[in-house]
Amino acid sequence: MHTVKSADGTPIAYNVSGAGPALLLVHGATADHTRWSSVIPRLAEHLTVYALDRRGHGESGDAADYALEREFEDVAAVVDVIGGPVFLLGHSYGAICALEATLLARNIARLILYEPPVQMPSPPGVAAKINRLLEEGRKEEALLTFLLEAVRAPRIDVEASRSHPVWPVRVAAAGTLPREITALENYALQPDRFQSATIPTLLLLGGESEPDFVKATERVHAALPASRIERLPGQRHSAMNTAPELFIERVLNFLIGDTQEN
Repeated sequence: MHTVKSADGTPIAYNVSGAGPALLLVHGATADHTRWSSVIPRLAEHLTVYALDRRGHGESGDAADYALEREFEDVAAVVDVIGGPVFLLGHSYGAICALEATLLARNIARLILYEPPVQMPSPPGVAAKINRLLEEGRKEEALLTFLLEAVRAPRIDVEASRSHPVWPVRVAAAGTLPREITALENYALQPDRFQSATIPTLLLLGGESEPDFVKATERVHAALPASRIERLPGQRHSAMNTAPELFIERVLNFLIGDTQEN
């Protein structure tokens, strides 16, 4: 793993593989760079893939006080250290971090956001329930509650996630859920800040995703002049695991397959 210091001095770790144009991957909640393990090998056949560990996750450091804005700076720090044009892809919570990082880093060539949960408050009582489970040391139950009740993922998808090799990593990172839930509840997309955005942007949306994710994606689309939405048929919030070939196809087509169109 490589590291770079973010603006506040926190070390941010990232893994590098492959060769070709640079692609930086930003994972979502309760994960680390291994969240992308099902798609990195194929992506690395065409791209130099940088997969970071968000602060408080994996091998990255953390700070005593948490603020979502520091995560924007973390992503920008890795983009800057890469140098040259960088493709940026963020999933869920990581998609918000990637979106906001475009206002801090100047060498982002293309952007992919997979269901950023803007203006999606958790159902009443869920955050308190997760906090209680964590206080009792029941990390896996806290993660399951988050996925089933906050993300509202179908149980069949959650059970599939539990059989994935990355599941223990996600359980270990469950302690970051309270601060990220709070940060999401306090985050408001400000379209005016992006009205001059010119970065070609692909918004990935599961064809069977919850209505709240659809609305959130449409909000981001309305805020970004150079964006378009593509649906992933039959998928929801985790197509990198449930349909990796479809996910890879859409990502590569946008990043290196249609450069003459945009």
